[in-house]
Amino acid sequence: MPKTIEPIVLPDTEKKEKSDPREDHDHGYLVIAWNDPINLMDYVTHVLQMVFNWPKAKAEAHMLQIHNAGQSLLTRETFEKAEHYVHQLQGYGLHATMEKDE
Repeated sequence: MPKTIEPIVLPDTEKKEKSDPREDHDHGYLVIAWNDPINLMDYVTHVLQMVFNWPKAKAEAHMLQIHNAGQSLLTRETFEKAEHYVHQLQGYGLHATMEKDE
């Protein structure tokens, strides 16, 4: 049987560019709540207060925007935080999504 020769693998000696630390903390994800025909306005206000720890007036303002305009931009966060908020809102039965802020 012929002997196979393993290729020689040299270590990577090229210098890699350092990433911008601001990229590691990208705050470019939007959390959006959408209107739905199921949840009552008082309930939506309550959920926004619970999830974001907002005062009632701020939560009501966003609830009214959701109700009247069909959606409200709730916050702009890192990917992980935005994803966490969306999961919390969905857990309460609200229609929420996240998207990259271009």
